[in-house]
Amino acid sequence: MQTTSTRDRIVVAAARLLQRQGYVGTGIKQIAQEAQATLGSVYHFFPGGKGAVAVAAIRHSSAEFATLLREALDSDDDPAEAVLACARRLADELRESGWIDGCPVTAAALETLGTDSEIQQACADALGGWEQLVRDKLLRSGFPAETAGELATTVISTLEGAEVTAQVNRSEEPLQAAGRQLARLVRSYED
Repeated sequence: MQTTSTRDRIVVAAARLLQRQGYVGTGIKQIAQEAQATLGSVYHFFPGGKGAVAVAAIRHSSAEFATLLREALDSDDDPAEAVLACARRLADELRESGWIDGCPVTAAALETLGTDSEIQQACADALGGWEQLVRDKLLRSGFPAETAGELATTVISTLEGAEVTAQVNRSEEPLQAAGRQLARLVRSYED
């Protein structure tokens, strides 16, 4: 039987709460309660309080999404089909969650706009890392570096926006449509 450390439970609980309620709507006491930890434990592991927990949660969520993205991108040699697979996978997971498990990175990023905070930096790092995964797939598929970089930015930006739209409308169609259009865009660059 594998046991999860208190710190890990706190991070995972915070990630889920940020995903469902956003940064502003998530309290430190609620994080402790969801993690089945004491408030003292939260402050022991995260002396910086809610902001520090949020940064760790965003990094955790970023790594989780990077795994999903990597798996989807590796699911097909054709980069257009791989991008479409990403959109489909996001649509499936969002629908299965009852439309509540959106992107915690997006939620935290929007709620902390205009600040020069560690939270904003963690969000920027997450988005940049995801773009790098898409860029790498495109480079491996023979795309020129500049094209791969711009397409990667477009793919991640579009998927993030489509995920929010799908969540608001409680419909997977925005993600499905975005996936189809992104695949068409990627194909338009292939020789």
